[in-house]
Amino acid sequence: MTEAQNFESGLIDDQKSGSLEFLKFFDPTTMSIHLKENQKPLAKKGKPGNFELVQIGNKTLQRDYLELISSQILTAVDDEMLGNVEISKPGALVIQYRDYRIAITRPPFSELLEITIVHPIKQMALEEYNISEKLMARLTERAEGILISGPPGSGKSTLASGLANFYNRSGKIVKTFESPRDLQVDPGVTQYTRLDGSFENSADILLLVRPDYTIFDEVRRRDDFRIFSDLRLTGVGMVGVVHANAPLDAVQRFIGKIELGIIPSILDTVVFVKDGRISKVFELELKVKVPSGMVEQDLARPVIEICDFETSNLEFEIYTFGEENVIIPVSKKQKKIGIESLAEEKIIDKLRRYDPNPQVEFLSDSRIKVYVSKDSIPGIIGRNGSNIKELEAMLNLHIDVEEINSEHISNSNLTYDNDIPFDFSESRTALLLDVGKQYSGNYAGIYVDGELLFSSKIGRKGHIKILKRSNDGKKFTRFAQSKSSVQVFLTNR
Repeated sequence: MTEAQNFESGLIDDQKSGSLEFLKFFDPTTMSIHLKENQKPLAKKGKPGNFELVQIGNKTLQRDYLELISSQILTAVDDEMLGNVEISKPGALVIQYRDYRIAITRPPFSELLEITIVHPIKQMALEEYNISEKLMARLTERAEGILISGPPGSGKSTLASGLANFYNRSGKIVKTFESPRDLQVDPGVTQYTRLDGSFENSADILLLVRPDYTIFDEVRRRDDFRIFSDLRLTGVGMVGVVHANAPLDAVQRFIGKIELGIIPSILDTVVFVKDGRISKVFELELKVKVPSGMVEQDLARPVIEICDFETSNLEFEIYTFGEENVIIPVSKKQKKIGIESLAEEKIIDKLRRYDPNPQVEFLSDSRIKVYVSKDSIPGIIGRNGSNIKELEAMLNLHIDVEEINSEHISNSNLTYDNDIPFDFSESRTALLLDVGKQYSGNYAGIYVDGELLFSSKIGRKGHIKILKRSNDGKKFTRFAQSKSSVQVFLTNR
C-alpha cells in the first residue's frame, strides 16, 4: 500500500474514533495545509524561508468531507474552550483553535469550500536567535519603538512571540493586539483583539491598563499606523509587525501616514527577518543638519538618519525637499547624492510643462542654470517672475534661465551609447518617439544626421515627447518622416 493510501486509510480510521480529522494532515514539518473542494490536499512543509508545497493525498476532496472537518472544528471550539471564532463574515470564518489558525471560506466569498490551517512549527526563545550582545543590550535597555519586518513566511510572528515572552519573563507587563489572535505567547501575556470591530476601541482599554510593551501583529491599515504611533507617543513600548520585502520598506510604510518629523520618536529599531533569522537591523535618529551632498548652511533641515545598527554606518537619509518627502541612499563613494541628483530630476519635471527637453547645469551647490527653448522662457519666468520665484523657494536654489542652443547641448556632461530602435507617431500638438516601456525613466539623446539635436527623459509609457511648437519640435519636424536619419541613444549620467 502506498504512503498516500496509508494516509487516507488512517484518516478514515481516525474519523471513526471521533478525533479531529484535520490533525492527521500535520506532521512536525508541516507549516500549513490547504484543503479545497474538488482538489487534492496540499501542505507547505519545511521551515520559514525554506519550504515547499507538496501533495499529501491522492483522493480528491469532496464537499461533505470538508463540511465534516469544519463542523468538528466549530464543535471543538465550543466544547473545549480552547479556541475562539476571531472573524465571522458571510462566507468566511477565521478560528483560533489551540495553536492552529483556521480560515474557512465558502460561497459567496470563495467559489468553492476551502479550509486553510496554519500551525507554527517551532517556538523560538529570543536567546535562540543569533543576536549580538549589542542588539540584546538595546532590546533590553533602550528599544521601545521596535518594528519587525520581512516578507510573508519569513518568521516575523515567531520573532514577535519570542520578544513578547522575553519581556514577560523579564518582569514586564505585556499585551498584544492581534486579529486573529495567533501569537504563541506565555500565559502571562494577555492577547487583545479588535474591540467592537476596532483596534481604536482596544487602544482606549489598553491605555487604562498601562502595559510596558504591546505587540501589534500586524500593522496593516492606515488606522493601524496611527494607533501604533499614538500609543507609542503616550509612553507605551511598542513592537509592530509589518510585511516588507526590504528593510527600508518597513520605514517607508510609515511615511505619509504620520508626520515625518515624529517617525524617530515612534521607531527607534527596525529588525528585518529573512529565512527565519535576523538579517538586518536599522536604528533611526532625527538630526537638524545639511543633508549629505549639500554644503550651504541655509539648506539645513530636520533629517532622519537611518544607520546600520551593528556598524553605525549611515545608509539612508529622509527629509523634506521642496514639497515632497524623499529618501536618499548615502554612500561614502558617492559624491553627488543630494542636491544635484535630486534637484535635477525635480527641476526637469517642473519645467517639462513649458519645454519637453530642459537642460540643467549646476554652477554651485546653491545656484543652477537651466537651458530651455526661447519660446518657453516667458512661461517659466511667469508674470513679474512669479513662477521662477516659486520654484526657487521650493528648492532653496537660485535659478538662471537661458535659451538652449547646440553649444550647450554639445558641452553637456552627458555621454551616449546603446543605439535603440523606436517607432514614430504624432498627435495634434506633439511628436512621439516610442522606444518601449523598458527604458522609461532613462535619459536619451536624439541624433539627426549624426548630430545631437537634444536630450530628453523617457516617459513612463516609453515615449519621448517633443512639442511641435518648441524649437526642437520645429527642427525635428523636417526629419520626422525619415527614420533613417534619426537615431536614439541611451545616456550615461
